[in-house]
Amino acid sequence: MNNQQLTIHKSMPVSVVIPIYNGENDLPELIECLEQQTYPQELVEYLLVDNNSSDRTAEILTNAAKKAQEKGINLKHLTEATIQSSYAARNLGIRQANYNILAFTDADCRPQSNWLRELVKPFQDSQTGIVVGEIIALTGNSLLEQYADKKELMSQKFLLEHSFCAYGQTANIAIRKQAFRDVGLFRPHLTTGGDADICWRIQRESDWQLKSAPEAIISHRHRSNFKTFRSQFHRYGCSNEYLHELHGVALMRELTTKEIFYRLSRWIIKEIPKNSLKLVLGKASAIDLINTPIDLIGFHARTQGQKSSKLPEKAKQIERL
Repeated sequence: MNNQQLTIHKSMPVSVVIPIYNGENDLPELIECLEQQTYPQELVEYLLVDNNSSDRTAEILTNAAKKAQEKGINLKHLTEATIQSSYAARNLGIRQANYNILAFTDADCRPQSNWLRELVKPFQDSQTGIVVGEIIALTGNSLLEQYADKKELMSQKFLLEHSFCAYGQTANIAIRKQAFRDVGLFRPHLTTGGDADICWRIQRESDWQLKSAPEAIISHRHRSNFKTFRSQFHRYGCSNEYLHELHGVALMRELTTKEIFYRLSRWIIKEIPKNSLKLVLGKASAIDLINTPIDLIGFHARTQGQKSSKLPEKAKQIERL
C-alpha cells in the first residue's frame, strides 16, 4: 500500500450493512469474503442484521461475531424483528453505524477482495453522495444461470443509464451518511424498489452526486429454475408499479398477443434453424436456441407483477435519521 492509499484509507472508515433473512447457507462464504477484504480491517465495521430469520442465521452470526473479534475484525450481529423488510434491516444498520461511509451488499453476494477499496475511492470527491459498484454472475451450470450471465441481468451499467434517473442496486452500493440525514432513510415497509427510491430521492432532493466504481465487483448467484426466475421478474414488475406511484416513472409497456405470436413465429422459423447451424459450427450456445422463449417468460412475469401490485399506504413512509 502506497502513502496515497494509506491517506485515503485513514480518512474514510467504512460501515458495511448487510440485511439477512434465512441466510444459513450463504453466511459462511459471505463472511469469508468479508474477512478477505484488502481494505484495512481496523477501518471497517461489519453490521450483519438478522431480519427475523427462522433458520440458524442468529446462531451462525453470534458465533461469527465471536470468531471475528478474535481475528481483530469488527463484525456485529444485529436484529430487526419488528418489520419484515430488508430496508427496515438496513435502516437499523444505518442507525447503529459509527462511520460516515455506508456500504451495502446482501447475504447471497460474494464481494471480491478489493471490493471495499474500490467502492470508497470516488468518495474522495466531497460532492459524491452515492457510489455504485458492479455485479457479475457467480458461475452456474443451469441454462437459466447461463442465460442471466449472457444477458448481464444484474449488471449495474444498465441502471446507471436509466431514462428517469441513474441508480444502483443495494447488492453493491455505498452512500454517505449525511445523504440519509438530508433526505431520510429507506422506506421501511417497502418490499422492492427501495434502491431506486433512495438514489432518486438523494439526487433529486439534494446536491449529492452519484458516481460509479466498476472495479468494485460483487458476484451474485442467478436464479437456476423457472419458479425462482419468474418470481424475480414478478418482483421487478411490482417494483415498476411502486416506483410509478412514488415517482411517476413510466410503466413498462405490455406486449400484445400479436407481438408475442410474431416473436414466437420468428423464433421457430428463423432463429432456431440459424442458431442450430451456428451451434454445430461452434459459433453459438444452447442459450441462443432458447433465448426468445426465456425473454418472453420473464417479460410476462414482469407484466403480471406490474398489473397485480399496488403500493401499500405504509410503504410511503420515510424514517428519519
